[in-house]
Amino acid sequence: MSNLRELQKRSTVCELCASDEGLQAYTVTPKEAQILICANCVGQIEDSETIDSNHWRCLNDSMWSEVDTVKVIAWRMLHRLKKEGWPQDLLDMMYLEEDVQSWAEATGDHIEEDENTIIHKDSNGARLSHGDSVVLIKDLDVKGANFTAKRGAFMRNITLVHDNAEHIEGKINGQQVVIVTKYVKKSN
Repeated sequence: MSNLRELQKRSTVCELCASDEGLQAYTVTPKEAQILICANCVGQIEDSETIDSNHWRCLNDSMWSEVDTVKVIAWRMLHRLKKEGWPQDLLDMMYLEEDVQSWAEATGDHIEEDENTIIHKDSNGARLSHGDSVVLIKDLDVKGANFTAKRGAFMRNITLVHDNAEHIEGKINGQQVVIVTKYVKKSN
């Protein structure tokens, strides 16, 4: 049985906004657990430029889900929208078990940004987080190794270099390498 079928047994509508259109399985990193959500929610989760804060008022209901994966996404989206005012009230009411809280915080979206915050972005300007997967957009000669990382190669479960916003680490061809972020594109 596919993951989508298992998710459809749990819910017949988007687990965040209750829409029944364009439903798909969405993976919540770094635990690789999935939820069933609509294309509208996916688009806004993955592209912060398209966020419609009124759409996310649905979190008032979904944040109380019994499914930890749903609570993690609700918590992350509420943190992204904190400046709107109303999400902070919901965050103040929300309770997560310690392990679920750690999972929710794993992407770093909750960290308040200031001029000293290091933010890793891919070639398209999408924010990269620990555990993301990326695709190379250019052939790169890997220094210290005898191979060329080919365009289209995947790096899964990346690690962010904490003191340099232009570098990420991951494995290509079984070797741990450091790649410059302007040569990668975030993968879904």
